[in-house]
Amino acid sequence: MFMKSITRIVKHTFLLATLFISTIAVAQTSRKDKRLAEDCVEAKADFITTDGLMKNLFENAYGYVIFPNVGKGGIGIGGAAGNGIVYEGGTVIGKAKLTQVSIGFQFGGQAYREVIFFESKADLDRFKENKIEFSAQASAVAVTAGASANVKYKEGVMIFTQQKGGLMYEASIGGQKFNYSSF
Repeated sequence: MFMKSITRIVKHTFLLATLFISTIAVAQTSRKDKRLAEDCVEAKADFITTDGLMKNLFENAYGYVIFPNVGKGGIGIGGAAGNGIVYEGGTVIGKAKLTQVSIGFQFGGQAYREVIFFESKADLDRFKENKIEFSAQASAVAVTAGASANVKYKEGVMIFTQQKGGLMYEASIGGQKFNYSSF
């Protein structure tokens, strides 16, 4: 009888500990998601402040994804990574991860923002199905005043970047991959 009571106490204690740890993990994840969402709002405002014409892109694109904090670094072989929020018609629909690998002459590190606009539902759906990758030939436009004035969609997407800090010397080739997940 005594062993049964101890076993029951251990089981209950284990169950409570598991619930407690799960609650903490969910709270940390939701804090990270909240911070990511806040960073995306700030990045969008900075893109528009730098180039006021981008406001029309945000309003008229079928969808877009904002990566507010992409870290990039390399010495010979390099990489970049960042997390972002995906929007359809201005409404949040999911998250995305950006990864990049490059090879060639490169040295240093930098942080930047990236926004990708999607022209149509089909283009956003390709992204959501993880079927969009950018090769070395994909060109991103550095956001400056008026930079978006003459940019056109290429294969249904437009890419803009904005440097946040750091210094990177680079003459390399590589590509970006994305992984979408809905909320």
